[in-house]
Amino acid sequence: MPNINTSVFRVFLPFAFGYFLSYLFRVVNAVIAPDLVADLHINPSQLGLLTATYFIAFASSQLPLGILLDRFGPRIVESFLLIFAGVGAVIFAKSHTLMGVIIGRAFIGFGVSACLMAAFKSYVIWFPEKLWPRINGFQMAAGGLGALSATTPVEWLLGVTDWRGLFLILAILSFISGLCVFFFVPEKKSHNSQESFSLQINGIKQVFKSRYFWRIAPLTAMTQASFVALQGLWAGPWLRDIAGMDRPEASMVLFWAAASLTAGYIGLGLIAENLAQRGISILRTAVTGMGIFIGIQMFIAFQVSIAPTFLWILFGFFGTAGILSYSALSSSFPRTLSGRVTTSINLLVFVGAFILQWLVGAIINLWEVSAAGNYHPSGYRAGFLTILFLQLAGLAWCLLPEFKKKKLT
Repeated sequence: MPNINTSVFRVFLPFAFGYFLSYLFRVVNAVIAPDLVADLHINPSQLGLLTATYFIAFASSQLPLGILLDRFGPRIVESFLLIFAGVGAVIFAKSHTLMGVIIGRAFIGFGVSACLMAAFKSYVIWFPEKLWPRINGFQMAAGGLGALSATTPVEWLLGVTDWRGLFLILAILSFISGLCVFFFVPEKKSHNSQESFSLQINGIKQVFKSRYFWRIAPLTAMTQASFVALQGLWAGPWLRDIAGMDRPEASMVLFWAAASLTAGYIGLGLIAENLAQRGISILRTAVTGMGIFIGIQMFIAFQVSIAPTFLWILFGFFGTAGILSYSALSSSFPRTLSGRVTTSINLLVFVGAFILQWLVGAIINLWEVSAAGNYHPSGYRAGFLTILFLQLAGLAWCLLPEFKKKKLT
């Protein structure tokens, strides 16, 4: 095993760059939404469907991705898939119909579907277990930088080119990222490569039959799905229609929210690591953070008179808490199943993100759009409260065993 410094250069940096692009692709529509609506003549429901296509394409690959990661390793899998992301960005840039951009968005979602899970798998291979929460936090912070780049920097770039030119640039970066992973990341033969396909399928069954998995999965899936659904699209229109901000102001708020997201991934990872050394489990830290995140959304959903910038900064910071669940789950299964564990929870997260991002748009579409193209405040409230209820249900399910223990004692 190479030393830590070598692992950071040859393993962390290439995967971090891939995840940077993945997150940029995920949230960029929050900024370019007005351009897409104007150029493609689409309504809120169609905008939600278009943006959410990323998530369903992403989710559809997760279970086979887990098998592929455990069988062939993260280097080969991610470098191959990033080709699809680049092709998808080209299709998205060149399309002039809703169906065309949906196809491009689907290619992008499929192409970046390994960017996080391949990194997690690689870190399990190349870093000691005690460093997993920290290195995972820095990996997620790279995604936060991608979210940062999708705000004010993208707004600036749109003054130089249009959204089509932007996606052609992203296509080139995707191809470069794939080459970096292929040529820089070291190879390590996996014992799983000798497993039969049936044994690998049994590994997935083992994950989904785990009571521990199903205790954590609903809460993690709902909070993370809500996080990416709102941050990746509906935060931008909300700032315009509810907070009354113009486009540059909204982009700046999204910039600070993304900055807090980056800080959250690093900060909560370090906090979880320190608390674990004091006997407080990573799972407990994760659940506490997700509970705070749900509370912040209550203020947003009820449109409480608190500075929007402050609310969305808190949203970005505590929205990262759910990622700690991945470390908690990975440590409770054999390392040989690590790829299948993380992709199993990711499957639920991104299926949820697809449904919730489209659902919010469909609910908003039930109210009349103003002549200026603004969406009705009641639509936002109804949509946000719907996903808030689902998260509360997940929190109650996760805490139920604790309540039962207290009742018995």
